[in-house]
Amino acid sequence: MPNPNTPEDPVADPAALLRDMVRIRCVEEELADLYRDEQQMRTPVHFSIGQEAAAVGVCAALRADDLVYTGHRSHAAYLAKGGDLDGMVAELYGKETGCSNGRGGSVHLTDRAVGFAGSAAILGEMISVATGAAWGLAMQGSSQVVVTFFGDGASEEGVFHESLNFAAVHRVPVVFVCENNAYSISSPLAARQPENSATTGITERSRAYGVAAERVDGNDVLAVHEATLRATAHCRSGQGPYVLELDTYRWREHVGPGYDTGIDRPEAEVEDWLVRCPVRRSTAALLADVPDIEERLARWDEEFRDETRLAVTAAKAAPFPAVARLTDGAYGRPAGAS
Repeated sequence: MPNPNTPEDPVADPAALLRDMVRIRCVEEELADLYRDEQQMRTPVHFSIGQEAAAVGVCAALRADDLVYTGHRSHAAYLAKGGDLDGMVAELYGKETGCSNGRGGSVHLTDRAVGFAGSAAILGEMISVATGAAWGLAMQGSSQVVVTFFGDGASEEGVFHESLNFAAVHRVPVVFVCENNAYSISSPLAARQPENSATTGITERSRAYGVAAERVDGNDVLAVHEATLRATAHCRSGQGPYVLELDTYRWREHVGPGYDTGIDRPEAEVEDWLVRCPVRRSTAALLADVPDIEERLARWDEEFRDETRLAVTAAKAAPFPAVARLTDGAYGRPAGAS
């Protein structure tokens, strides 16, 4: 059973949640512009601009030693869990100082020091990895919880259902976080799954395995945070896994810095979701209690864009991996081996 002698789950300050979302927004917007204009980041990039509330709300509810695994859209969760910005930016530039030593790029981020266990590009891959990691921790009597982020497209992979079933049978302390942005690349959810189904939606299918599941407004950072606290309490008490389906929307194209409005997605649909911006909503909710919140936003915007530019400058000055060491850590070859 989990060790009860652990700190309480964190309950975040709403202004701090907003600040974290603004940081992610600023970082990704700066990187998107540089990616497009400079053509120096030779890695596919999947931005979470518009989806910040999901990563921030979830990660703010986790303890320092809880673990996070993600798929290809990894920047937001990495930063929300406390990942090193310099390491992430250097990784995008393929430099030795990157968080994966320049060998993984945007889709293979890791920062073990803060519990960001890793990300990977294969659709649904980290769902099973997170489930196994959580099972191992539970067998050791740990109270740690493991979280895995994935999209609605990954919920249609067999690994999602196999992992859910395994986690339910063994009461694995894993939180499955589906960032449902309604698209699998350019294929809308309504074309892939029965729309508004009471029995075959992602949440409903999860419950069919006997797993606790709830659907949450993924652009409401407080709602996400509170739901995650319920999910982690459920896991830590030995009741098994929990599924959070977070309805949200990415503003940029599936992969890359541009927009696909009017190409892959209807203009009216995109405009409707832009109005539901998580940063804007959180700001409006705080106006009554934090009268200077808009002034803070302006300061944060400047601070985080400057922080990103400094990280970019450092990344550009850093060395590329030496050719003789490019395979360090690959296929069982230890780092530094000759």
